[in-house]
Amino acid sequence: MRKITLFSAVVAAAVALGGPVGHAKDWTKVKIGVEGAFPPWNMISPDGKLSGYDIDLTEDLCRRAQVQCELIPGEWSSLIPSLNAGKFDLVLTLGINEIRKKVVDFTIPYASGVATFLTLKGSPIATMPMTGERLNLNDKNAADPVMTRVGEILKGKTVGVVQSTSQEQLIRAYFGSDVDIRTYKTSAERDLDITAGRIDVGFDSGVYATTALAKAENQDLVMTGPFMRGAMLATDVALGMRKGETELKAKFDEAIRAAAEDGTIRKLSVKWSKLDLTPTLSPAAASSQ
Repeated sequence: MRKITLFSAVVAAAVALGGPVGHAKDWTKVKIGVEGAFPPWNMISPDGKLSGYDIDLTEDLCRRAQVQCELIPGEWSSLIPSLNAGKFDLVLTLGINEIRKKVVDFTIPYASGVATFLTLKGSPIATMPMTGERLNLNDKNAADPVMTRVGEILKGKTVGVVQSTSQEQLIRAYFGSDVDIRTYKTSAERDLDITAGRIDVGFDSGVYATTALAKAENQDLVMTGPFMRGAMLATDVALGMRKGETELKAKFDEAIRAAAEDGTIRKLSVKWSKLDLTPTLSPAAASSQ
């Protein structure tokens, strides 16, 4: 899913800051950082209230974990540094990949998604191969020819991504030398530039794209290209925490597993995204993250 790229400076700072060494704590109150600008996952309404899939699910998970949770909005790129500085205990909508595992720990996933492109209807980019079909980038024999063709279509184009995301990481890794990459603070800001013709295409969470296309202001946009997962994409989404907070992890792992098993994750994800984002949780998942 989205939001995982850590530049070397951020990695170094996080490692230097470290976090409290794992030890017993009375986890009755928990502060959770959330962007509040990534619908349908999370958003802030005109009256200043948080809403979205993350928010509804967090309320359920905190009840199951028997903790009092305070949700604190913040700019996406500041959430990880704030977590490791002690401002938050958990961060929402955090995609799992190897880079982020170096600086934070994760719960088991509470959602599983894909990533894809957004462009204007009628654009040559709208004819990308495998549009609407799933593509596992870890299956290189199948994926590499498709990504080569995607790269040919994108060559010389301007691609918009949200900064500090796994989508940015993928575009740089696969196409960085052939495209102009423009970064944004939010997906909505990027979409405005696609609509206005200031950039050619965006790359984002498939769940976000599905929701964005349902809005009247995005009637000229269309999804294009494969629904991707694997490689450096952080399509499995979890709560992030400081290294060594084993008791906190155990509480929320148990709550997430219960919410997956009784259908709560399916119900809430379909409500907000029209997609079932229930992750596949093996018996060993809790110890493998």
